[in-house]
Amino acid sequence: MTAGNDSVLQLLPMVFAAPGEALTRAEELLAADPPPLHASVAHQVVGIWQRDFGDTRRALAHLRRARDLAARADSAEREADVLATLGVALVHSGRTREGLAAFEQGVARGSGHTRARVLYRRAYVWWVLGRHGEALEDVRRAIPVLRQADDVIWTARALTLRATVHLALGSVERADADFTAAERLWDTTGQEHDKADAVESRGLAAFRSGDVPAALRLLDEAEERYAKLGTPTFMLTIRRCEVLMAAGLPTEALAEADGAIAALDGIGGQSTRKAELLLVAARAARLADEPRTALARAALAVRLFAGQRRGWYETHARLVLIEARVATGRASGRLVADAAAVAERLASFGAPAAPEASLLAGRIALGLGWTADAERHLGVAARSRHNGPPLARMTGWAAQALRARAAGSTRGVLEACRRGLDVLDDHRMTLGASELRARATAQGAELAALAQRASLVSGGPRRLLMWSERWRATVLSAPPTRPPADPALLSGMTAFREIAARAEEARGGGGRPAPALEREQRRLEREIRSRTLHMRGEAPGDGDRFDVGRLLRRLGDEVRLVELAVLDGRVHVLLCGQGRVRRFEAGLLAEAEREAEHVQAGLRRLAHPGAEARLPVVEAAGARLQELLLGAAAAHLGSGPVVVVPPGRLHRVPWALLPALRERVLSVSPSASSWLRARDTSPPPGGRQVLVRGPGLATDGAEVPELARRYGASRTPGDGRGQGPASGVGYAGPSGRSEVAPAVPGAAGGSALSRTGERGAPAAVADGAPPATAATAATAATATATGHGPATGARDDLVLSPDEVRAPTVLEGDAARVPRVLRELDGAALAHIAAHGTFRADSPLFSSLRMADGPLIVHDFERLDRSPYRIILSCCDTARFASVGADELLGLVTALLPLGTAGVVACSAPVNDAAVVPLMLGLHKGLDAGLSLAEALRDARAALPGDAVHQATGWAFSAFGAA
Repeated sequence: MTAGNDSVLQLLPMVFAAPGEALTRAEELLAADPPPLHASVAHQVVGIWQRDFGDTRRALAHLRRARDLAARADSAEREADVLATLGVALVHSGRTREGLAAFEQGVARGSGHTRARVLYRRAYVWWVLGRHGEALEDVRRAIPVLRQADDVIWTARALTLRATVHLALGSVERADADFTAAERLWDTTGQEHDKADAVESRGLAAFRSGDVPAALRLLDEAEERYAKLGTPTFMLTIRRCEVLMAAGLPTEALAEADGAIAALDGIGGQSTRKAELLLVAARAARLADEPRTALARAALAVRLFAGQRRGWYETHARLVLIEARVATGRASGRLVADAAAVAERLASFGAPAAPEASLLAGRIALGLGWTADAERHLGVAARSRHNGPPLARMTGWAAQALRARAAGSTRGVLEACRRGLDVLDDHRMTLGASELRARATAQGAELAALAQRASLVSGGPRRLLMWSERWRATVLSAPPTRPPADPALLSGMTAFREIAARAEEARGGGGRPAPALEREQRRLEREIRSRTLHMRGEAPGDGDRFDVGRLLRRLGDEVRLVELAVLDGRVHVLLCGQGRVRRFEAGLLAEAEREAEHVQAGLRRLAHPGAEARLPVVEAAGARLQELLLGAAAAHLGSGPVVVVPPGRLHRVPWALLPALRERVLSVSPSASSWLRARDTSPPPGGRQVLVRGPGLATDGAEVPELARRYGASRTPGDGRGQGPASGVGYAGPSGRSEVAPAVPGAAGGSALSRTGERGAPAAVADGAPPATAATAATAATATATGHGPATGARDDLVLSPDEVRAPTVLEGDAARVPRVLRELDGAALAHIAAHGTFRADSPLFSSLRMADGPLIVHDFERLDRSPYRIILSCCDTARFASVGADELLGLVTALLPLGTAGVVACSAPVNDAAVVPLMLGLHKGLDAGLSLAEALRDARAALPGDAVHQATGWAFSAFGAA
């Protein structure tokens, strides 16, 4: 070849280093009417670009032209190379027979180095077809020749491909060795696209080894590299969807896969990629509990794979198809046989999914009462419990638990469930992000349910309580990994706050944010979330297992803990106290959820004056809720404090509305374990207090300046006199107007708005209230100093001596900016935040409190070294959660509890701003008297006026934890 030929041939490696530039140069070369040999190269380059990033029909036209031109140039080596590229394109377009025939011709026409490159590409096609044995054989033949020719680029590609095949067969260590060797070679080249592909492959290897955070980080890095090159990333999408599903995010995986399918159809892309995307979308839909969507996607994937002669993939798609049919209620003997056949075929391929198919066959057989068939299939699936990645071992332990249940062995069921959940515990703790930890628990839901059922049949209420706790609110057992001091993350969060504040300002002005503003906010949210999901867990698994005896000792004779367990849709009440655990059956969970939604709607209406007629309706709904949730247990609660531990789906219940709980010292906890941890949490030294007032509240957060005065100018250290609400504190009067006397600076006149309203300018330092930097002395008094006897649950260690007292910090107006607020909250003994709360059901860790410079989000709280020991959130929707995973909660309150907060007062519904003020002042009066949050909240409710607005406001707030 001449120097000119060499220059033209450089276009081929360029298509994987700088695809856009290679395409432009190839088109320019063709426009210059080059000789056949050069034209063949140019058409091949255009064909490769179209095959990988564009329209496969155009790709085939260019590649056939390149083949014909190579033949005219009488270059066998050139023709063999083009035939290999054509063969890949034909297979990707679904013409498998033609593609394999092109490879046969290419192998025959080429020799030496060229033949090795052809063999590498045929090995790639064997991998696409799921024929892994043939792929390994061809790449085995190619690598020595490529190395001997000192062909760094193609050797690195071959090693990467061999590693990928090893991963498909479950050989993670061999794959890792090949990926490492390939990466060393890539570092010596300028092949940017291939380098991005290597990063993507390392992400796949991390995923197969069980390291989900590393997999997400590497796949995101690969996506950034591809974006710089301007190339589509359909294979990356498939791999990212697999990782998202393993992380418990199937809804996101389904959205990504469907979006990629639409994009692929829009450019006329590879039908092989479309089939793979349909398969991953079907799996995601099944995990997202959308069986009909899964059925449709899987059926289409099966047809495409069959037409493409891709048996390995077709069999995987059939597995999802059977799972979807079972989920839609179509279990039958035919499906047992189908699942068994799929399992056998997957095992013949060496596919890691084979145990899943055997488990499915066993499950269906059990449901039909075919115990002998079930035992055979479950026995095969159970073999995977000792080896492989965590989720494969989980499959094995689930099979073993089902075998034990079929054999009537309660001990065997519980042992298998324990071992399986231990595996998942270890896996969860490798995840740094609280969201991933919470969602990953969904993998253990079946094992937890099996153990609970076994405990209900044999073992009594104590064992049922133990297993109810085993998989409830486990995310709260250890703090999430602190977000790294990542400049990009910190910059992104600052930018997010600014954009969100501008969007909120536009809404507050009666308009709508510009679409570009909303797009940028969504982009920043994705970036922040992506970076936090990369965090790897640091804490070991919680070795402090739940101890029923310890719980009963801490409860004593007066306190009752009511844990609600749900088995097969029915609520079971586990009443703990006086040294024993009793079980009562209550109503159906679905009915309780519906009733709770009716109550929430009623409370929303009662937040506005003029809805008094709804009060009896809401109270009657509370009585119905009590029957559904407590049943006969309501008559056995005693007269002392009550701790309620509801399942995740019932945390929106306003528990103080239930007649049996209305006048009690009442607290709520995500689990009995978290209540014990909160009870054992010691307050920080110094008793530092922080009062925060955000912008835009209807009364300007009128309780804050009053509290500042009480803790400051109107108090002297150690005087010990609790002060009640000042006369004239704002509340909704008979006229429905907000009646606020001058005694409460900052309270706004006008209509009483709910705390989701937007009336009022950003709060400045109130007239007569101490400024943020000049707040004076504060104290917490003993119960005896105010004439209160020491109530049950009051803590001696919360009483401060005069020497320990510090002036409270008051943050309002421009001082209430997120960085300053976080600095002051860190390690505080008590924080009171009056600010608009926003709950994000779509992304609960972006739930927020509105500060002067924008939203203070859950991700911000997770940066605290220690969150406030007690925190009062006097705004709506702060006690709302997203129920995820097996029985986990994501929201503001659950972000605080693992970080050192022992008690929270928060609200689960929109409330009336003016009515909140006397409730909050009464709450602080109780805290001054040395009461716990639950005791102080009970007394504050009792002191409220008896009108509907104030009663609804009191019911909407709950005390969480044990402080």
